[in-house]
Amino acid sequence: MNISKKRWMQSAIALICSFAVVLSVFPVSADNEEINSLESQSSALQSELDGINSDILNLSEDISTTEMQLEVLNGEIARTSDELKVAEENEARQYAAMKTRIKYMYEHGNASLLEMLFSAESMVDFLNKADFIENLSEYDRNSLDELKAIHAEIQEQQETLQVQQSSLTDLQSQLKNQESELQAKASATSTNLADVQARLEKAKAEEAERIAAEEAAKKAAEEAEEAAAREASASAGNNSSQNSGGGSSSGSSQGGNSSGGGYDDSVINNGGTSASADDVTLLAAIIQCEAYQNYDSLLAVATVIMNRVESSRFPNSIRGVVYAKGQFEPVWTGRLDSVLSSGPTSLSMQVAQDAINGSRLAAVSDCYYFLYAHGSGRDGVVIGDNVFFQSW
Repeated sequence: MNISKKRWMQSAIALICSFAVVLSVFPVSADNEEINSLESQSSALQSELDGINSDILNLSEDISTTEMQLEVLNGEIARTSDELKVAEENEARQYAAMKTRIKYMYEHGNASLLEMLFSAESMVDFLNKADFIENLSEYDRNSLDELKAIHAEIQEQQETLQVQQSSLTDLQSQLKNQESELQAKASATSTNLADVQARLEKAKAEEAERIAAEEAAKKAAEEAEEAAAREASASAGNNSSQNSGGGSSSGSSQGGNSSGGGYDDSVINNGGTSASADDVTLLAAIIQCEAYQNYDSLLAVATVIMNRVESSRFPNSIRGVVYAKGQFEPVWTGRLDSVLSSGPTSLSMQVAQDAINGSRLAAVSDCYYFLYAHGSGRDGVVIGDNVFFQSW
């Protein structure tokens, strides 16, 4: 009976140990390969998604810049349209005045001119009156030619702005299409990444279950081995007692344990900064392009430019701020170069020097942007024909 029980215990131990060996050797390699593969896929997809998100962020910044340029251009087109209207009215008035004089001369013939000439009291008076008649005709021609030239220049500038507006609108559309494509790609990549991560978690869970089963089998094998050892020891003690003919048993059993609105026109001073003569001229030219020729209007624009120079969000020089990409319309259209070529007015130079010395218009001392007021629906401080505001 003892021999049969002993054999049964040995068979159970052998079976449990074999099961533990199979669990610990056969599936480990396959599970680890799958987990490593899924982790590699997850890392690659995450890197791809990070790259796409970075591209989307860059595109969003480009779209924001393009929208800002469009709004600036729309304001400048409105400004130019107003100037063109004024030029056309001046041309019409000049033309009407000239027609009135021509009509008078036609109705009265040359008699009135001859009377004027022959009424001269001396040769000097005669020559002066002849010069007056000649200068009057020349004035009409020159004035009309000048008005036509101004009209043509403004019309050409408006057409240039409209071409730039169309180009920026097309660019904005292209950027938004690219953004939509990247967002669709990001969505697909996110879906793939979620799928791979779900499979990875499942594989890790299965691996944890396999390891737990392996440890349970190993523990069961150890407990069975300890039980067999105890049984063998007890059996040996009984046999020894029977062979000695009786008496009390001298053997001891062994056990084991397991473990597992209006504006403020006051001027404030923020402290001066150093600047070259070229910087003063450049600042004077850009504010002359962007504002009325009065002190407050010019100083308001100069305040915005100097605020940018002193802010870490913008270039830290007057030239850097003025020529920053897409910021000031006169730079794109050539108006700035024209003013620089002819030279800024004395008032513009005075305001520029005051701004460099620290003068700021209090009403816009915290502003970093402005637009042509009549072409924008933005809220802000209106000075001259511009509206000033803090952020885009």
